[in-house]
Amino acid sequence: MSELTKGLEGIVASQTKVSSIVDDQLTYAGYEIDDLTENASFEEVIFLLWHFRLPNEQELQELKDQLFENMVLNPRMYSHFEDYATDQIHPMTGLRTSLSYLAHFDPRAEEFNDEAHLNKAVRIQAKVASLVAAFARVRQGKEVVKPKKDLSYAANFLYMLFGEEPTPVQEEGFNKALILHADHELNASTFTARVTVSTLSDMYSGVTAAAGALKGPLHGGANEQVMKMLAEIGSVDNVEAYIQKKIDNKEKIMGFGHRVYKNGDPRAKYLKEMSRKITDETGQKELYDISVKIADILKEQKGLLPNVDFYSATVYHSMNIEHDLFTPIFAVSRTSGWIAHILEQYADNRIMRPRAEYIGEVHRKYVPISER
Repeated sequence: MSELTKGLEGIVASQTKVSSIVDDQLTYAGYEIDDLTENASFEEVIFLLWHFRLPNEQELQELKDQLFENMVLNPRMYSHFEDYATDQIHPMTGLRTSLSYLAHFDPRAEEFNDEAHLNKAVRIQAKVASLVAAFARVRQGKEVVKPKKDLSYAANFLYMLFGEEPTPVQEEGFNKALILHADHELNASTFTARVTVSTLSDMYSGVTAAAGALKGPLHGGANEQVMKMLAEIGSVDNVEAYIQKKIDNKEKIMGFGHRVYKNGDPRAKYLKEMSRKITDETGQKELYDISVKIADILKEQKGLLPNVDFYSATVYHSMNIEHDLFTPIFAVSRTSGWIAHILEQYADNRIMRPRAEYIGEVHRKYVPISER
């Protein structure tokens, strides 16, 4: 039996062309995240992750058209939310359920070939944005907003969520956030997706399973916890005492540190800048100032650097997005990466079947119930 490695830390479980993390540098199919974040649209990144190359103009327009055409949900999906979309149900629970329900309306859900896989990929990527926006509006008692032609994927999500088009700064910030969250090598939810489809289960099963893994506060739920912390602090004047108490009590401070990155998360600087821009535009600059002060204290005292979750919380909050929607929005982006890894797993598959080290009792004998 091989040596136990808890959490599979450092274990190489698959090969991939989708993304890599080497020397604290994140790349998507060989393109550095800095290059993509500064220059690309999320739609270009979707194409890149699925095909390992950037699209030409015609291919990009075709993808944009396909995403728009597939954003509208079956009417039964909208009424389905009316059955349970309330403040008592976490939106990730709703997303997990509705992702699975999507398969019921896809006539090609069980087809297993490359063309059918790409068809499902576009359908799922398009509809995941609509699922999150529809859930949010239905639970507020508002009319569902259908997508608008000629808006980008990022702008359309915000339009479906709020019923009005975003400002250029908001669209830019959300596009960057989608790119930065799109993929991250073999993280917990991506591994879950690959394990699921390694049995040759369908793409809907893989994405649904991944959403279940993302729901946890140690993964996708971290940015929601960051916003809870910022709300508890409330003012720049309270930062030092609050953080010092956390440090003294050895409590985990969400949004800092990363198992893979040793010298800082390369994605954080972009969300920090978008946080500065959007909080300034919306008159919430103190929220940014609180975040910066927290980061300065933790760097000085603990050598900890912020990860992607830390500043994404202030970006979303400043756009008036409800805090429990932060993780579903993460899923909207990460669906592109999940699908990329699912397609890759299908192309070169071997069922995932690790071993476990047994540490229970041995040599036990059955005793009749009358003698127990």
